Amino acid sequence: MKRYTPLLLLAFAVVFLVAAGSVWLTGHADRTGLERKPAVTVYTTLPAEQAGLLAASYEELTRSRVDFIPLTPDELTERLRVEGKKPGADMVLADSRILRQSAQEGAFVPYFSEQTDSVPETFKDEEGAWIGVWYDPVVFCANSDYLRTLSRIPQTWEELANYPDVRLGMTDLLAADAAANFYFSLLTVYGEKTAFQILSAMHPKVVQYVKYLSTPVRMAGMGEVDIALAVQSETLRYLNNGYPLRIIYPADGTAYMLTGAALLRDDYPPAEAFAEWLLGDDAQFVLQGSGVFFVPANSGTLAYKMLAGKNITLFEPPPSYTAAERYELLDRWLREIRFR
Repeated sequence: MKRYTPLLLLAFAVVFLVAAGSVWLTGHADRTGLERKPAVTVYTTLPAEQAGLLAASYEELTRSRVDFIPLTPDELTERLRVEGKKPGADMVLADSRILRQSAQEGAFVPYFSEQTDSVPETFKDEEGAWIGVWYDPVVFCANSDYLRTLSRIPQTWEELANYPDVRLGMTDLLAADAAANFYFSLLTVYGEKTAFQILSAMHPKVVQYVKYLSTPVRMAGMGEVDIALAVQSETLRYLNNGYPLRIIYPADGTAYMLTGAALLRDDYPPAEAFAEWLLGDDAQFVLQGSGVFFVPANSGTLAYKMLAGKNITLFEPPPSYTAAERYELLDRWLREIRFR
């Protein structure tokens, strides 16, 4: 019988130790939670770049995969309706208009936590069907050089509409949900007569109705308009890039877009954990690090306390118009104001 040489025995010992170590490390990873956790599938209306950023950051932090399925508002509403009690996802991250409508149809399961308790009632469903995670108000985005020429800075919507010789920039009401929401909010707060008076007075001063939410901000920064009606997130992004801009918060209140989350499955901890993360500081700091500045709905976060605009007056949300009602109201603006 052949005898093993000391060198061969040493080799066997090394192999054994490596194998044993691998088994121990695997077991240790299982015990310490370092293994990859169950995935969360999310229907969303967020832009792809924002969804991708959130997913990558959350996975890096927690080793939990988030699979976003991007949908248009109409696609999301229809999918929730068709799937009913057998959803193809675990949760939804979308505009609150969609969440309000789908909650009325019983699409979501209630969710409550310490984090949701810190969110004001305005930004959540009273039955816990959905919870707001961040919002984006409309502001007066003014060119700083222009403001220096004024004896009085306009403070309200009516004052801005009637301000002499001001050049305005705004997004076409049919081009973006935030622009349409601004219009519907004016109708809700002021009534149709006054709202149309405000928009009619603004119309001759609008240099251009543009397609994107960022364009009016860029125009104000370049001095092509004096004041832009713009979402705060885009205004802060350009401010941080050195454009000469100043934010004015309308004293009589303003419209805002609220993004919220809702759960589609009962008792699924990975989805609840992702919802909690969205309500905390980490998600906001991830977005801000990429130049996306929303106002957190959770007033208990550090991000909320640090961000400008947290104490502004907000308009009452518009009612849940049907698609036909939205079309008719927007068509009326086209006929009576823009193309008159």
